[in-house]
Amino acid sequence: MIPYKHEPFTDFSKEENQKALKEGVKLVESYLGQDYPLVIGGERITTEDKIVSVNPANKEEVIGRVSKANQELAEKAMTEAYNTFESWRKVKPETRADILFRASAIVRRRKHEFSAILVKEAGKPWNEADADTAEAIDFMEYYARQMLRIKEGFPVESRPGEYNQFNYIPLGVGVVISPWNFAFAIMAGTAVAAIVSGNTVLLKPASTTPVVAAKFIEVLEEAGLPKGVINYVPGSGAEVGDYLVDHPKTRFISFTGSRDVGVRIYERAAKVNPGQKWLKRVIAEMGGKDTIVVDSEGDLELAAQSIVASAFGFSGQKCSACSRAVIVEDVYDQVLARAVELTKELTVGDTVDGDKFMGPVIDQAAFDKIMSYIEIGQTEGKLMAGGEGDSSKGFFVKPTIFADVDPEARLMKEEIFGPVVAFSKAKDFDHALEIANNTDYGLTGAVITNNRAKIEQAREDFHVGNLYFNRGCTGAIVGYQPFGGFNMSGTDSKAGGPDYLLLHMQAKTTSEML
Repeated sequence: MIPYKHEPFTDFSKEENQKALKEGVKLVESYLGQDYPLVIGGERITTEDKIVSVNPANKEEVIGRVSKANQELAEKAMTEAYNTFESWRKVKPETRADILFRASAIVRRRKHEFSAILVKEAGKPWNEADADTAEAIDFMEYYARQMLRIKEGFPVESRPGEYNQFNYIPLGVGVVISPWNFAFAIMAGTAVAAIVSGNTVLLKPASTTPVVAAKFIEVLEEAGLPKGVINYVPGSGAEVGDYLVDHPKTRFISFTGSRDVGVRIYERAAKVNPGQKWLKRVIAEMGGKDTIVVDSEGDLELAAQSIVASAFGFSGQKCSACSRAVIVEDVYDQVLARAVELTKELTVGDTVDGDKFMGPVIDQAAFDKIMSYIEIGQTEGKLMAGGEGDSSKGFFVKPTIFADVDPEARLMKEEIFGPVVAFSKAKDFDHALEIANNTDYGLTGAVITNNRAKIEQAREDFHVGNLYFNRGCTGAIVGYQPFGGFNMSGTDSKAGGPDYLLLHMQAKTTSEML
């Protein structure tokens, strides 16, 4: 087996790579506005009711019109998935892994096309779109290899005259509800983890980014995935999402999204409905309020650069984004001043040409929410940069810094999911960690210090699922930094980690007397 190595990022300083992405954009522009059907048991089903996907940088541009599932079609998809599970669970793990290897090769060949879809449908800058596509490839490659590693189970002890085996078997039908912010990577990763483990899937992608998911379904079909293993059922959370979460045939739910929706799913999944003979498993990745702690013994230029990149990359629309900078008072003014300087140099606009650092936020609701937090920020801190938004053509918000924010302020407590970062002053390193932990979340964090004792202290006491030293708090790589958080950040299901597939399986012990 070829050892796993993550997909390299594209170097857009090279002219040939710029040209390749521009060609990808042209290709995507040639099929803008198309209709996409549901795919249920391999059958393409078109509905009157459509989800219209638009470009958040240019509201007039329709990316595609996607057929919308209702409860009747959700039921049809559930029946298909449930029946297909009986054959799919018996397909050899090697065969299931091979489909993922082929799918990843197809995406690799179409890498710039998929990145261009993300530029258009999610408003991603080139480097962010490229990283999203690379991560989708990584998930397919990594989970295929993980399946080959665990397919024989684990050795257990046997006694004379007895042979014992410990193996993993798939769970059943999974409902995969994926987010818009990593519209390709997380959608693909959560879906393929479930199917390579031998489960069948109902995929409900985010309603703002359903076209990239439709294109991925085509890739899986080309790679040889049998009909009914993945069923593509975009639709409303209230109508289709709840129905599938509650369904007695649903065995597990894999969800990535907001805290409120995650908590609601967890609650609904706990109820045993008539005809249900298992406790549903929930894999949830919910949100974050992530902190970069800067110590007086740290590299201050690195600190400012890390805060700005982590707070404003993809307009702060990452659950791992830095939304709080907690800085020891001795160096507070210096780091703040440099971060403000760097922020004022950032460019904002339509990312299609590749010369903008930051694109739009995803939609009107996100724009309104972020602008309302900027208003709150005006009363809670000192506006140092940004603070303006324009939604006339697309949904653009300037990268925004608030200084001197009280650790108990709303800006320091609530997830904004936009390009807004609050700076707060700490008396010393212990106080900085105390502020960092003073949140319901526990996803990512970073510490900038050259003091080894403080690094070890943070390793032990900074309560997050992914902690980084002397770098930003975004950008986990599959297989390198398994990703998932504590507390209200979810079930700490480490995506891209060695035990992730096991969440989609159950262990079975067999014992034979010889």
